[in-house]
Amino acid sequence: MPCPQTTARLGRSLSRIPARALSMLAPIALLAACTSVTLPPWTPSAPRPAASAPASSAPAAPPAAVQISPVAPPVTMGTPPTGPTYQPTPYSAAVAARFPAPSVVYNTPGLQAGRTTFTTQAEIQTWLHDQAVSVSRSAGVKAAVLPIGQSQRGEALEALILTRATGTDPTTLLATGRPTVLLVGQQHGDEPAGSEALLVIARELAQGLLQPLLEHINVVIVPRANPDGAASDQRATADGLDMNRDHLLLNTPEAQALAKLTRDYQPIVVVDAHEYPVAGRFLQKFGTVQKFDALLQYATAANLPEFLTKAAEEWYRRPLLVALKGQDLSTEWYYTTSTDMADKKVSMGGTQPDTSRNVNGLKNIVSLLIETRGVGIGRLHIQRRVHTHVTAITSVLASTAQRASELNQLRPYIDKEISAEACKGEAVVEAATTPAQHELVMLDPVSGADKPLMVDWDSALALRSIKARARPCGYWLSAGSTTAVDRLRLHGVQVLRVAEPGSLLGDSYRETSRAAGERQDVDGTIASNNPIIKVQVSLTRGVIDAPRGSYYVPLNQPLGNLVLAALEPDTQSSYFANQLLNGLQSTVRVMAEPNIKLEELP
Repeated sequence: MPCPQTTARLGRSLSRIPARALSMLAPIALLAACTSVTLPPWTPSAPRPAASAPASSAPAAPPAAVQISPVAPPVTMGTPPTGPTYQPTPYSAAVAARFPAPSVVYNTPGLQAGRTTFTTQAEIQTWLHDQAVSVSRSAGVKAAVLPIGQSQRGEALEALILTRATGTDPTTLLATGRPTVLLVGQQHGDEPAGSEALLVIARELAQGLLQPLLEHINVVIVPRANPDGAASDQRATADGLDMNRDHLLLNTPEAQALAKLTRDYQPIVVVDAHEYPVAGRFLQKFGTVQKFDALLQYATAANLPEFLTKAAEEWYRRPLLVALKGQDLSTEWYYTTSTDMADKKVSMGGTQPDTSRNVNGLKNIVSLLIETRGVGIGRLHIQRRVHTHVTAITSVLASTAQRASELNQLRPYIDKEISAEACKGEAVVEAATTPAQHELVMLDPVSGADKPLMVDWDSALALRSIKARARPCGYWLSAGSTTAVDRLRLHGVQVLRVAEPGSLLGDSYRETSRAAGERQDVDGTIASNNPIIKVQVSLTRGVIDAPRGSYYVPLNQPLGNLVLAALEPDTQSSYFANQLLNGLQSTVRVMAEPNIKLEELP
């Protein structure tokens, strides 16, 4: 039940919502307004067996759901306790007063009173297993903790599957006809609020206010995708790579684990939960700190289907704005600025097909980025940051439940539309944001007052085509291109093998210039282990030999646009530029449907 003081306000707001949506939106209001089930605070359970071991069949202890209860008025900021996750406050108490604590307390291991560190990886594993056990006592609900891989330092990567299907394997979930939502937290190790929020969401789905949504959707949760980075309180993975720029190349085991999970469970919506810098470059460049509780953006890469973008905007972002505003949480489009102190330009999230947001868009998924203001402030405002993520993610889950029927029609339509584009028209090989101006409201770091600034703004909402080519029917790859073939198949791309020698009409690439370089995004240089090959090419049409054992990647498949992003060589994200293909001669653009014998790979 909602708290008494909020009942009238909720009644007035809900009276304006269509009846069909009320049952979907009620969990948002209740979860944010007061309390879910009032049970004891979380306490660690006994160590769980290894991920590969079967779950115990012994009777479980009574469940302990998230304790969400009213708290005292927000306190003024003082000197934070010492500890590995605390940092000096980059702004005044007047700024801190702009961000009062929410009227709820989220109680996860890392949010316990007196803690100086966030939830550990072992505590996350225990938490997920506890939710799976608790679900076994709920009629009709199934849950399982799925091992999806290992981090570079050997930490288990796990996902919690929640469903009303008869089982938790991908085939059974797909057979339900319910759309699946994938929730991913903490790809960047120094962005903890998303991970803590996903623990709350997991428990509310398993045994709390959000469980009714499982009548309409399946949910897969990966609370922490980068445990090594989290343990070191660093952005990158253990080997120094930015895994959120690795979702096309799949060089890290962490990104590979998410790719396989996405391939197998075929989510129709993916939420990527992050945090963004509050001061840092903004304080140095503009003399301000950042105001917005949440920055939002959906996929903005080249060649995205129009209807996918419309669904992301109309079915998801707009309800998100309403849900966040209803909790007095401020929002803006996602934005960032480069590390160059002389560069005063502000940019939306980029167009490169390398982030989770854009690569999942190229997989025809409604792909949403949610960033809370958290990097650089340790545990400051952590309850509000978690509250922002919980509110936003709950809105996404409710929107998916409400739109389940439409989403189930949209996905096959888009898959068919993209498959039909093979051999036709043009495809954008490289795109860029559109320069504009935008009034961005920031905060004075001393007074805490709003400080509106008109900034040069790179908009990702309208992309400019930098380079376009005729869309081929597919790509021929040499027999030695096994690394590229393996990465494409991790994504779920269909790759065929040439069973008998034959000939193909194709455009071969001829190198016209070459240089070594670094991958760049709107922040600056992307953390990477190797330089890229920056090449310019021309095309030569002709008949090529396709020997037995070489490969053909058709574009008449739903992931055709992802294939384009990977195999056109003269972009910084391509498999050639990043040396997953050996030489330009390894790839040919096939310009007519092949008339050769092809076979499926095992």
